[in-house]
Amino acid sequence: MNLFDSFGRKINYLRLSVTDRCNLRCRYCMPEDGVDKFAHQEILSYEELERIARAAVGLGIEKIRVTGGEPLVRKGIVPFLSRLAGIPGLKQLVLTTNGVLLQEMAAELRAAGVQRLNVSLDSLDPARFCQITRTGELKRVLDGIAAADRAGFPVKINMVVMRGVNDDEIDAIASLALDHPYTVRFIEYMPSSREEQWQSLVVPGQEILERLKGRFELQPVLRCNLAGPAREYRLPGAVGTVGVITPVTGHFCGECNRIRVTSTGGAKSCLFSNGEQDLKPYLGEGDGERLQDALRQIVLAKPGRHQMSRENATHTPFAMSAIGG
Repeated sequence: MNLFDSFGRKINYLRLSVTDRCNLRCRYCMPEDGVDKFAHQEILSYEELERIARAAVGLGIEKIRVTGGEPLVRKGIVPFLSRLAGIPGLKQLVLTTNGVLLQEMAAELRAAGVQRLNVSLDSLDPARFCQITRTGELKRVLDGIAAADRAGFPVKINMVVMRGVNDDEIDAIASLALDHPYTVRFIEYMPSSREEQWQSLVVPGQEILERLKGRFELQPVLRCNLAGPAREYRLPGAVGTVGVITPVTGHFCGECNRIRVTSTGGAKSCLFSNGEQDLKPYLGEGDGERLQDALRQIVLAKPGRHQMSRENATHTPFAMSAIGG
């Protein structure tokens, strides 16, 4: 079964948030004074999250990315992931993490059926990493990435590039792909909370590419059916690849294949849309058809594109940790 929106885009990718909690406080994800956490009873149970996943796969979703907050801080996450991996028709189960708990959990995540990992890594300098994450220890994340590598995971490393903060490390982060089978991806800073003068932090994807071309020869990689929004490149002689994601200066809305569900059951057809559909009324044991109908309506309501540009953002401010990135 295939699922299409009103613009003819095939929707086959669900981002499923399991928690708003996180053990870091990254500056691009939440404001400095933090965010109000949802009450325990507001967060969907694993049974409810699984119902959403099964309903979505039944409609044509082929890839599920489990996100947070930080998904690995939620108790019982590994058995839940194992149940998701067993859903008939699901082709890819992937997970996004900050890497803090990976050293201890990589092997069991692999055994549970998770196929790929995305790990956030915004600096290779310990002091700067701590400044960006407000609490993080770089060594724990690097040890976690190494553990994921040993466990056999294909690892994607995500760097949010911020002018005057970490943009001088683009070459250094890209160099991780020379000797390791990592996909290193550079992401434009997104103004989710619309702080003052956010435009000054945005390093356009084209500028990132020009910097990379000054050091490396880039050979474009063809995109696969379930690929995300990155434009990826091989580096001759390198084990891994690099990629650039441009949500601000070169939106990829025409190729967007995803919907997302927050940990409280809010379904969104676009990260930067102001509205969301509450799925909680459709999560009873006998509500499978109603839940699928609600998911179809979310897909049909998906906008042609978001209205954000390098100069302007009109969405209601939000903390990325509450949405699932």
